[in-house]
Amino acid sequence: MTSPTSLRDHFLIATPVIDSGFFNRSLTYICEHTEEGAMGIVVNQFLGIELSDMLEHLEIEPVTCADMPVLAGGPVATDHGFVLHGGPAEWEGSQAVTPEVCVTGSRDILQAIASSAGPQDYLVALGYAGWSAGQLEAEMAENSWLTVPADHRILFHYEAADRLAAAGQTLGIDIDLLSADAGHA
Repeated sequence: MTSPTSLRDHFLIATPVIDSGFFNRSLTYICEHTEEGAMGIVVNQFLGIELSDMLEHLEIEPVTCADMPVLAGGPVATDHGFVLHGGPAEWEGSQAVTPEVCVTGSRDILQAIASSAGPQDYLVALGYAGWSAGQLEAEMAENSWLTVPADHRILFHYEAADRLAAAGQTLGIDIDLLSADAGHA
């Protein structure tokens, strides 16, 4: 159940207030946001392993899939994989975020991707970002995050390293010019 102020299907853009740690310069896609908390996947940080390495570790033979970097999806459950993919939610465990974007942690989608029978649009991450009830709202009140409705082209058709800047541009801002200092008029 989503709340009236839900940030589901939004990007969270880390501001310079978050000047260190996992979320520094991060772009997070929010999969769920209710009064109980929020869950998202960081979509612009590389983990340092390729999808083929992950498939090999899972003993899934990559037959014809293109290799891609696995993302560091967040600091929670870093041993658990997540696949954000284009809809519909036809894979085991797939949950629709919107009709166009789903999330799953199931093995069957990785097997389908390995044999080029998976969804056309997808990204793979280990771990997720999670917030308890009221935590994300408190961080937003501290100016830690900017929000913008998610653009699925940015999510699936931009290189991971370019997603943060592209999301900032949808707000008309250059991420590199943001400052943690507040001015006074």
